[in-house]
Amino acid sequence: MKNINIVLVEPEIPQNTGNIARTCSATDSALHIIKPMGFEIDDRKLKRAGLDYWDTLDITYYENMDEFFEKNRGVSYYCFSTKSPRCYTDVKYEYPVFIFFGKETKGLPETFLNEHIDRCVRIPMLENKRSLNLSNSVAIAVYEILRQNKFSNLQDTSDYLTR
Repeated sequence: MKNINIVLVEPEIPQNTGNIARTCSATDSALHIIKPMGFEIDDRKLKRAGLDYWDTLDITYYENMDEFFEKNRGVSYYCFSTKSPRCYTDVKYEYPVFIFFGKETKGLPETFLNEHIDRCVRIPMLENKRSLNLSNSVAIAVYEILRQNKFSNLQDTSDYLTR
C-alpha cells in the first residue's frame, strides 16, 4: 500500500484525472477511481494529459463506494469538500492515508459526507466563489500531507544553482 492514496469518486473530466495521475506519478501516490466515470480511460484528452506514464501508476478501479470500503477496511481517510467545517491543515495526516474527492460538478455525495463528518476537511477560499479545480485541490492536499511527513522519499533539493 502506498503512503498516499487519492480516491476519485465518479470523476467526470478526463484532463483532471490525467493531471491527478501526473501528481501520483511525481509523488509515488496511488490512484483509486470509483465508477462511474464520465469518460473512457482511452479518451484522447486523458492520454494527452497522462498516458505517457499511465503504465507506471498504481491504479485501482471500483464499481462503487461499497466495493472500495470492502477492499480497504480500516484505512485512515479524509474527505475533501467545500461543505466541510474544518480546514485541511488542522489535521495530522499519518501514513498510509486515503483522501477522497468528489466529482467535479457535485463533489462528494452529501449522505457520504454526513456519515463521515469527523473525517471531512476543506481548502479555504472566498465565499460564494467557484471551488478550485479538482486536480489543483488534489495537489494541494497531497503536498500538505507530504510536507507534514517531511517529504519522505522525495527529492527536496537540487544542485542546479550550485553548478
